[in-house]
Amino acid sequence: MINEPSVDEMIRKLGTEEEPISRYALCTIASKRARQIIETEKNLGHESAGRDKELLAACKDIASGKVVIAKD
Repeated sequence: MINEPSVDEMIRKLGTEEEPISRYALCTIASKRARQIIETEKNLGHESAGRDKELLAACKDIASGKVVIAKD
């Protein structure tokens, strides 16, 4: 279970006051970012030994503002 960063914190980072994102959308975005991290590590030939799990790294990216969503 991921306690830090909190779900509410990540929802605030991705959404707006007027239009917050849902928890479902947060899960979708976090899983997509985790797959990007896995693919990048695979292409670079890196191993994830000793580092955060990919989903935790994705959540930290969301909380820090590195991940944004684009509206169509």
